[in-house]
Amino acid sequence: MMDRRSLCLIAAVAAAPLLLACSKKAPPPAQAVPVTVGKAELRTVPYVLQANGTVEPMQTVAIEPQVGGIITKILFKEGDDVKEGQPLFEIDPRSYRATLNQAQAVVERDRAQLSSANSDVNRYGALVDKNYVTSQQMEQVKTTAASMKATLASDEAAAEQAQLNLQYATIRAPVSGRAGSLQVRVGYLARIPATTPLVTINQIHPILVRFAVPAASLQRIRQYASTTLPVSAHPASSPGTSSAGTLSFVDNAIDTTTGTILLKGTFENKDGALWPGEFVTASLQLFQQQNAIVVPTQAVVEGQNGNFLFVINADSTATQREITIDRAAGDVTIISQGVKPGEQVVTDGQLRLNTGTKVQIKPPAGGDQQRAG
Repeated sequence: MMDRRSLCLIAAVAAAPLLLACSKKAPPPAQAVPVTVGKAELRTVPYVLQANGTVEPMQTVAIEPQVGGIITKILFKEGDDVKEGQPLFEIDPRSYRATLNQAQAVVERDRAQLSSANSDVNRYGALVDKNYVTSQQMEQVKTTAASMKATLASDEAAAEQAQLNLQYATIRAPVSGRAGSLQVRVGYLARIPATTPLVTINQIHPILVRFAVPAASLQRIRQYASTTLPVSAHPASSPGTSSAGTLSFVDNAIDTTTGTILLKGTFENKDGALWPGEFVTASLQLFQQQNAIVVPTQAVVEGQNGNFLFVINADSTATQREITIDRAAGDVTIISQGVKPGEQVVTDGQLRLNTGTKVQIKPPAGGDQQRAG
């Protein structure tokens, strides 16, 4: 028989598992994951093609002299805005004015001689009827008159050319625009042909922006090209600013090297915000897409098997949802399948989520300050 001490030891050993089981605590419930959310909405979203572009002048004119001579006056300053027809340079006109005067004097002499020859023709015409002069003499008089008429025409052309040369001695702006750097100074000998232009004028009101978009967009561009398509340009040197224009040119061939099609937009540029040679971001709007389902772009996650996002359920749990993306439009993404308008989607904190994960929605940035206010 076991003594009392042995029985107590056995009872203690048997009760030990029960005591250990009682001492273990139940695991704490999983904490909710803090997330930021947005909402799927129905919107009217413009269909926009974006591309890098370059500003170029509507026209670039290199001013060259049409007559030679010493430049006696420069009637503008470098960088000035000049108007069409405005005098820019003056070449010494004295020799051209003298040539014009001489040519006009020759014309006056020819006119007098032609008038005399015509009088002889009329007089000989009356005499030949009376047989006072021969037909041969009559023909000679007519020939002299015709020769004088031709001489007069030739000398009138020479006088007209002399008049043009005198006008060319004053060089005028052929277009309105911004003058560039001067390549000559007063006293420069202008030669024909010129080795370098005297100055270059860029027409910047209006101005062009050239950009290229993928050739895959050509069909849609042609579909809406019959309407006036708006184009906006955002200068790289001035973030946050933009200029408005319209599409004015679609190239007649696709660049096989880059697989793009060249486009040009025309901008009034009255404020001079666009400058030739400047890099811009060009945006061409083709149409307005009605009733598009959009979500914040931050909500979209790109996975190995496709794109997905997390939707918040009524019980504050997250569900992973596969989606089909139509296109991105600024800070939103258009969804063609996988989400409904009004559903809340996670925009931050997706890496800690799985389907069924409990979430806690964080207030938007600045919410505490707004409540305090």
